[in-house]
Amino acid sequence: MSRFAAGLLGIIVLLAITYGGFTKFANPFASKYTVHVMFSNANQLGPGSLVRIGGVNVGTVTGIAPITGCSRNGSTTGCQAANVSMVISSEGLPLHTDATFWVRPRTFLEGNFFVDIEPGSPSAPVAPNGYVFPVSQGIEPVQLDQVLDALPNNTRSNLQTLLEQYGLAVKKAGPAYDASIQYWKPAYEYSSVVSHDFLGIEPHDLSNYIAQMATVSGALDENPPALESLITDFNTTAGAFAREQSSLQSAVAELPKTLAAATPAFDALNAAFPSLDALSHALVPGVKSAGPAIDVSLPFITQLRLLMQPSELRGLANDLKPTIPALARLTNDTIPLMKNEVRPASSCIVNIVIPWSHLTISDPNFNASNGFPPREAYVEAVDFLPGLAGESRNFDANGPYIRVLGNGGTLEYSLSPGLFGESLAKLTGVEPAVPPGGQRPPYKPNVACETQAPITTLSDASGGPTPKLGGADLDAPGAALRAQTALGSLAGQLRETDSQQGLHLRVSTLLPSLAQLKKTNPIKGALGDLGQ
Repeated sequence: MSRFAAGLLGIIVLLAITYGGFTKFANPFASKYTVHVMFSNANQLGPGSLVRIGGVNVGTVTGIAPITGCSRNGSTTGCQAANVSMVISSEGLPLHTDATFWVRPRTFLEGNFFVDIEPGSPSAPVAPNGYVFPVSQGIEPVQLDQVLDALPNNTRSNLQTLLEQYGLAVKKAGPAYDASIQYWKPAYEYSSVVSHDFLGIEPHDLSNYIAQMATVSGALDENPPALESLITDFNTTAGAFAREQSSLQSAVAELPKTLAAATPAFDALNAAFPSLDALSHALVPGVKSAGPAIDVSLPFITQLRLLMQPSELRGLANDLKPTIPALARLTNDTIPLMKNEVRPASSCIVNIVIPWSHLTISDPNFNASNGFPPREAYVEAVDFLPGLAGESRNFDANGPYIRVLGNGGTLEYSLSPGLFGESLAKLTGVEPAVPPGGQRPPYKPNVACETQAPITTLSDASGGPTPKLGGADLDAPGAALRAQTALGSLAGQLRETDSQQGLHLRVSTLLPSLAQLKKTNPIKGALGDLGQ
């Protein structure tokens, strides 16, 4: 290779390295990334104006073209809308379709204007090369002449009045303002809680709230005269407050006392909020089911309305109208009965009888150890009925299966004066126990049942009575005669039985004498004689 060719090759390589260092090896033949932004006013932008993102130059304006056919306030005159083309370098990419473009003034030393870009949200699509951003995303700066145009003579006069009144208010209310600073901390604390609660407790609560507020704002915007009337009426209200400023001052002076009394009430209200919140959550299912319940009850309500027609209950009520006075008199006449008879009887049952019926009979003689578990009195009182019913329906041709036979015994028990009974076995116990002294409790028919002492125990059972060995006492008046009569009847029955069964027994018709009955057991002596 000649020296010339080597030097030329070195120069080419050096130029390529220099170009790559300054351009980061960008392709010089590739088309540049260009976007178009519609501005309502280009504001002295021109080709070469800088384009910045975050204060860093990322491109330049390449051209500004007026938009033909544009209109402003329905007129084509005065429309300064322009299509601004700009080239963005790779440092400014990517741009998203929701990017915004601000025309801002440069510093005093720089002069003119530049385009400040907000690239947009990452969730939005990336704007392709040649994308056209609408005029709503191109924002022009506010010029001093526009500010002055917004402040005509009457507006400036109102602004002066506002500033004067504001200064007067600050001068007079300054001490009160200073005194209120100490209350700012709790106020801002609760305000922060309220602001946090605006976020909601469920996803999209805040967005739903904003959407609903948009609906409300749209409803207000649908009727501008009504909204204007609201502002006018507010001015009238403010004027009325101004005329009554002395009364308003007195009311404001009482406000600290009101707040001092209201603070404990608000504290108690805050303490009640957790319970109220729990109640609200508990009521949610009921509120949700209220709608279906109402829907289901509507047919019933319809039937009730039909029932109240003159041909239904209203007619019946009219027919029963003559009976109302008689019913009123009957009610009045039954008051003494209810007061003097039914009420004492009910009180006796509730306070005396029912508590007694639930007492448990604890018998030391008849208990669970011998097959008699303790039960309440109302069960014991009717416990015999099923057995009695079962016994009465079990029978054959000879009669009931269970027969009660009278029988004598070797043990005698005194039942009452002049009356005794006999038993083959000793009685285990007596229920109920004999009252103290062997006398019945006093009977007081004139003392109300509800005022008497209730029965509190049924555990007064006692052991069995002392028996007396059996034996006929023929010395008693008429005893011998009764014994002789009984033996004569027994002899007759034996003869009849002997005749029916063909036993051929010799039955003597001679009865023992009284002397013989005294010397021997009358039954044994009679049977001995009868067996002869």
